[in-house]
Amino acid sequence: MSSKKSASAKKARPAKTAKPTPKATTAPKATTAKATTQAPADAAPSGPRPTRLTAAAVLAAAEAAVLVGLGVYVLIMGVTGDPDSPQQAEMLGATVLALALLPLAAARGLWQRRRWSRGPAMITQLMALPVAWTLVQNGGGLIAVGVATALAAFAVLALLINPTATEALGIGPRDA
Repeated sequence: MSSKKSASAKKARPAKTAKPTPKATTAPKATTAKATTQAPADAAPSGPRPTRLTAAAVLAAAEAAVLVGLGVYVLIMGVTGDPDSPQQAEMLGATVLALALLPLAAARGLWQRRRWSRGPAMITQLMALPVAWTLVQNGGGLIAVGVATALAAFAVLALLINPTATEALGIGPRDA
């Protein structure tokens, strides 16, 4: 029985061949048909951009613009105003400006129909909902700001879970 194993093991080993010399002028060739027909994961799908995806990108960009405006305002008031703690005001302004980068990057990715952009866009909207709730709970003029924030967040979420938007981003049923 051991001779059978060794005979089958010898058959399973690949035959030794001389190593080919590498050529600097030739590009590597695809070994399978699937590799040549499959698009890169980050490539934008072809065809027109759906209106729903355009609307989601515009809303996300508007949220980023509001955050940039708020961050700049807080920074300016921290430097020129009379806050209780200028250092805290400046740090808050810098933090808000840094947080504005996420919806801005998501909006750009949605506009360019990049598949990765759906996640950051949805996370941004989910983070906006507790902020909207807190604004509404504080009352006064903040109620309108909180309602507007919540409406924008729900609108972008609804637009991004729509099958038209997921297909436009190249996300299939198994990928969603």
